[in-house]
Amino acid sequence: MIRASLFACGLAAWALGAAAQNPLQVIAQQPPGSGSDAMTRAWGECTGRLMGRPVVVQNKPGANGILAINYLKGQPADGSFAMTIGMSQMTITPYVHLQMPYDPLKDFAGVAMIGSSPLVLVVPAGAGVTKLADLEKVAKSQAGGLNFGSPGKGSPAHLLTTALTDAMHWPATHVPFVGESAGLTALMGQQIQAMTLVLNTAAPQVKAGKLVPLAIFAGQRSPVLPDVPTIAEAGGPAVLARPSWIAVVAKKGTPPEVIKALNDATNQCYSDPVYANSMDKMGVTLMRSQPADVLGFAERDIAVWKPLIDKLGLATQ
Repeated sequence: MIRASLFACGLAAWALGAAAQNPLQVIAQQPPGSGSDAMTRAWGECTGRLMGRPVVVQNKPGANGILAINYLKGQPADGSFAMTIGMSQMTITPYVHLQMPYDPLKDFAGVAMIGSSPLVLVVPAGAGVTKLADLEKVAKSQAGGLNFGSPGKGSPAHLLTTALTDAMHWPATHVPFVGESAGLTALMGQQIQAMTLVLNTAAPQVKAGKLVPLAIFAGQRSPVLPDVPTIAEAGGPAVLARPSWIAVVAKKGTPPEVIKALNDATNQCYSDPVYANSMDKMGVTLMRSQPADVLGFAERDIAVWKPLIDKLGLATQ
């Protein structure tokens, strides 16, 4: 028994050492320049520095994360790959397909929570819309209703805005884009009339006078945009006060020693002033966690989003 235990410990140490010798390939499921990509790179820089391990970020945007997830699933579970993943991909995207493209509770090993950030509903400046009641007039004044964008089908932005228009009885048409950046460009060009964005994407454009914020999908106002009402304060349903979050996962079967090392480094980054400041500027609230917390958060939100997806009939082929 003692020899077996020593052998197991030696094997674990070898696996951790072997993984640490190779760069960590971190898959980002949104395009360069997006809020998710910025968080991924900040996390990779900090954890890589603390572990003394090179971190290489690979952007694999498309299909609201499905392309990135399929790429991860095709890689070896040897500790050389990890992926940053949002609430969207963990709790919404698989359930808007009649045939689930992946199972978030079975295909991934949780590594760590990075943080949470509220989403904000915005419209282009100059459109004459400054509150939800104005947006209702727009929605009911044109064929097809309100044209609203999102970073992709099944994103939190898609689901939250759809749930809002349904609850408010507004006619609306969803226009999906590949990532926030493309949708933001279309929004500021007034090719679409509204979009729900993560706070760190919206805030600079709001402060520059290019976008007008109508409501934050959270239970309390954000210090980043303190004058913007919560969704309930703006007259929308309080049930939609659900901030988005981002986490790190690995392929199921990744050595637990590697996962622990990444989790430890993530929690150490929490106390790193450079990292904490960069995340704060992006409107991200950092979260200490254990690996099991990732799937725990997913299970909690699936219990909210899946019934809503079913109610709204959003699942398609």
